[in-house]
Amino acid sequence: MNIIDRYIISKYLTTFLFTVGIFIVVIVIFDVSEKLDDFLKYKASFTQVLFQYYALGSVPFFLNMLTPLINFIAVIFFTSKMADQTEIVPILNGGMSFNRLLRPYMIAASLIFTFSLVSNLYILPVTNKIKVQFENVYVKPHKVNTTTSSTHMQIDSNTYVYIDNFDTQRATGTGFVMEKFDGRELKEKLMADRVVWDSVTTKWRIENYTNRIINGLSEEMLKGEKRDTTLDMKPQDFETYDNIFTAMGTDELNERIRKEETRGTGMMNDLLLEKYKRIVHPFAAFILTLMGVALSSKKVRGGIGLSLGLGIGLSFTFLVFNQFSTMFALKGGLPPLIAVLIPSVTFLLLALVLLKKAPK
Repeated sequence: MNIIDRYIISKYLTTFLFTVGIFIVVIVIFDVSEKLDDFLKYKASFTQVLFQYYALGSVPFFLNMLTPLINFIAVIFFTSKMADQTEIVPILNGGMSFNRLLRPYMIAASLIFTFSLVSNLYILPVTNKIKVQFENVYVKPHKVNTTTSSTHMQIDSNTYVYIDNFDTQRATGTGFVMEKFDGRELKEKLMADRVVWDSVTTKWRIENYTNRIINGLSEEMLKGEKRDTTLDMKPQDFETYDNIFTAMGTDELNERIRKEETRGTGMMNDLLLEKYKRIVHPFAAFILTLMGVALSSKKVRGGIGLSLGLGIGLSFTFLVFNQFSTMFALKGGLPPLIAVLIPSVTFLLLALVLLKKAPK
């Protein structure tokens, strides 16, 4: 790297970090004003709010959500300032091509991309879990759904389970039915009044059960009060509180997807969207950096205001576009991978068009 590369990378990263600090302060102030009544109502201590909710929970969440916006604004701001101070023209006149000028931008964007990807895969699931657990106690406990009703689940290729009601806090279900098939032929049907998860033995205890075993034309009926059995399901599989998938680790998310392929409980789109978002969204660092350089590398009359305003508008458009595509995947039948890729591919094409028209 030459001195110009180091200069641009330094400008990029310092502006990005400065913008992050401003956004975090503003977001926390607005979030506190919105949730203060809830904190007081449910008696959350100052230490819990400051460290558990904001420092370890909400700040990483908001930072991840707004990184594309912050990144774009930072590039627009310092590049427009360089152009306004006539710094870019001498660089290009000195023999450096426009494509070569993009190298330090891509190096800085690579650092942000790496940080964002590592955070999405390994850090944010932990901080999101802290955030969700706090909100379920001190912000909106009335919205926490601890009981699921009429749950149908396929736990392997031949076994189907139905539970009338399941309480995730007590890990107890009522109205339990399990059916085992051989092809289309019913071989066994187990019915029980209650089913309880034993966290010590990691098995299910079935209470007041009747087991009907079918072997051709003959049947056998077994009854009992208690029986332990191993099933490929856990109480966590019945949890339905808000943002549950964002609080899952990568391995846990992949395991849930694997089970969902068999069970078909209707959560596959949510699971796949969360998985693809964690991988695809960090690439916005490269896309928005290219677009930002293309928009702001030319000196314009009136200073940096026009470029900055256009950059803010486009970055908010990118975030809104992401939300629309997500809703189409959840409600409109759009494949999750396509929904995640559409905003990134659209803005990548726009960035390439703007780069082609940028002054060289």
